[in-house]
Amino acid sequence: MGFVSRRATIQARYVSPEAYIYGPTVVGRDSFIDAAVIGYPTRQKILKGFTSPDEVSEGARIGESVIIRSGAVIYENVEIGDGCEFGHNVLVRELSRIGRGVRIGTQAIIEREVKIGDRAWIQSMVYIPNGTVIEEDVFIGPNAVITNDKYPPSKRLAPVVIRRGAVIGANSTLVAGVEIGEGAVVAAGAVVTRDVPPGVVVAGVPARVIGRAEDYARKKAAYEQST
Repeated sequence: MGFVSRRATIQARYVSPEAYIYGPTVVGRDSFIDAAVIGYPTRQKILKGFTSPDEVSEGARIGESVIIRSGAVIYENVEIGDGCEFGHNVLVRELSRIGRGVRIGTQAIIEREVKIGDRAWIQSMVYIPNGTVIEEDVFIGPNAVITNDKYPPSKRLAPVVIRRGAVIGANSTLVAGVEIGEGAVVAAGAVVTRDVPPGVVVAGVPARVIGRAEDYARKKAAYEQST
């Protein structure tokens, strides 16, 4: 059976009896929490030792109408906005901030201090490392990998920034420190080693500009209208 802390404030419409909710976690109205873990303590606290996770957890804040499916683990000091939806087995590490209406696919990994803007759509098995910034309305396809270390393993990280409305294709890799410009498109399988200007399409290994995002949008619209 699960566990719900006495310090938690739960207004959800459903919490699974197999859920574990630690610390002063707040779960907003009309949210759905399956067999997930919320408020998991950080590594530093685990190494120090404690009687129970609930004893040391600082809790998480989950907005209204959020769906968190089974197997998800949300660490303490995470904030999740209203209307977000999580697939199964999603991991979100401490100090991450997720905006409203964000969708995160099954087995996606979001490390610590990540910022994700409203309405972003992150598909299954995407890896997002410490410090990444993802702005509003970004789409990231399945199995995309973002990195943050130019000379691994090093002590100096270089987070990636993805500006609003950008599209990141499936199986693409964004190398540490790059910035993807507003409305840019990264083709499936591309390896991005340098900044991508706003409004362009890049493809290849290493990725190079092959067109304009407005042409991509026209082709997409025509494809969607075809029968």
